[in-house]
Order: sequence, then C-alpha cells, then structure tokens
Amino acid sequence: MSENQHWKGYLVVEAEDSLYIQSPYVHEEKIVYGPDSDSTTMAVAAIQLMQINGHQINAIHLPESIDASTVYLATGVDSPFHNDELEFDEIKWDVLAGDEATLVVAKVDTEICDFDAPQDVEIIDAEFHNDMGEAWCLEQSTSNVSQGAYVSQSQYLEGARARLSLASQNVDGNLIWPPRQLDSLGRRLPSESELLIGKAKVESWTKLSAAGAPSEFSLRAPILGGLQTLLVSFEQGPRGVFLVTDDVDYSPVIGDIVHFAVRKIYAQEGIIRYGLKAIPVRQ
Repeated sequence: MSENQHWKGYLVVEAEDSLYIQSPYVHEEKIVYGPDSDSTTMAVAAIQLMQINGHQINAIHLPESIDASTVYLATGVDSPFHNDELEFDEIKWDVLAGDEATLVVAKVDTEICDFDAPQDVEIIDAEFHNDMGEAWCLEQSTSNVSQGAYVSQSQYLEGARARLSLASQNVDGNLIWPPRQLDSLGRRLPSESELLIGKAKVESWTKLSAAGAPSEFSLRAPILGGLQTLLVSFEQGPRGVFLVTDDVDYSPVIGDIVHFAVRKIYAQEGIIRYGLKAIPVRQ
C-alpha cells in the first residue's frame, strides 16, 4: 500500500487494484466536501488517477449520487447510468460511496478494501462551510433564476468534453483550445483529438470583487470574497482562463505552475455545471 498523497485537492491512499479517496476537510468530526466539490468531482479525480497509474477502465458502476455524464465526458469511462446498453455483469470496476465525503474505486470482485486513514485532514471553518452549503442549495433550487447569461443543458453538453478533459483540435500541427467550429475563413475545423498536458504556467491573473463578479456567482462570491481567475499558457501552445478552486488560499505569481481539477462552477435550472478550475502545484 502506498503512502498518503495529495491529488487534485483530495487525499488518496492506493492499493494494488483499488484506491481510497476523501475530502481533506472535517466539520463536526465528519469528513465533508469542500466548497466546490462533491461526489462527482471526487469520482472524476479518482478515476483519472487510476488511469494514470495504468489501469484500463472502460466502464464502471457508479452510485446514483455521481453524475455519470460528467464522469464520461471528463474521463471517457462509461457507466450504466450514462449508457443503458452496457452489459451490467461485464463491468469490472465499482465506485463505492461512503457515508461521509469518501469514495473507493475497486474491481468488482475485490472482497476486502483495507486502507490506512489519510493524515492531512483539516478542520474547515464552520461559518464558511455552512454559508457555502446554503448558497449552493439556493442556487440549485429550481425556483432560483440566474440573472446572468443563460446556458441551456444542450449548449453546456455540446462543449463539455473539451472543457472537462482539455481535449484540443489539431489543425496543421497547431493545437486549438477551447475548440472552435470554424476557422477565420469559415472552414469547419476537425473534432477534438488531442489532450493538453494538465499543467500550465500563469501569465496573468485578476480578482473580481464580490460586487463585480458575474451574476451567476452572486450568491457565493460575497462568501468567497470575490472570484480569482488566471490566464495560463499550456506547453503545447494554447492559452485559457480558469477560475481558481474555492478552497485554496492562493496569491498568484506570474510564472507559477498550476494544474486542473473538475469542480462545480455554477448551477442553472437546478443542474450543476461542472468545469475545470486551477490549483497551484504543491511545493
């Protein structure tokens, strides 16, 4: 069994064919999700780490609490909740959800999963945790109407794969991200075919005050003290603008290296919109 490690803002313990992952935050002696995390974002992180470690996962059983479409778009791993044509008994992997903010990824025939508890937990500020939880509940309410730009579910899904997996278009040897439908001459561009390396360099940054934040974030921006965004450049060429994860106290410096994790961005029509946020590389 490996030592504890940090991965995309979570705590992880690995075994040969299984993985335990949990939130690093504790509230009232319970492990709780951070302000922009949930079981879906943590499942994506866990599956991505298993893939990096060489595990071939084509399909997986997911609990109902995890959004199967987001998992598929971010990792390419299918599941019965996303594709009802999958043969249930032929799926070799499970995601098991704990009572708190914990998950286990394991083969379906694994009889016992025994993991050491991660050590680097921290107590989350109770007022912050409760305020953010209430804001998300209100934002996810179907009665809540965003005053910002309306993005339908179909529009969101259209570009979700590229946003969640950093899939780029290769045009004459140059990579384009975010993807475009047409070039400057009106010619249709090819589909996304290459993934960007999941690290980038900070070129500039800005912090929007709570009052100046887009109205999609109006319920949470005051609690967060504004929204911090980074303009970053990838080694393969493209640039992009990303929010910083909500649970890091980070003062950017030009030249910093950041990596990316799937997090909750905002909610519309009672549905969470997921996307990538930047996390500073731990020193």
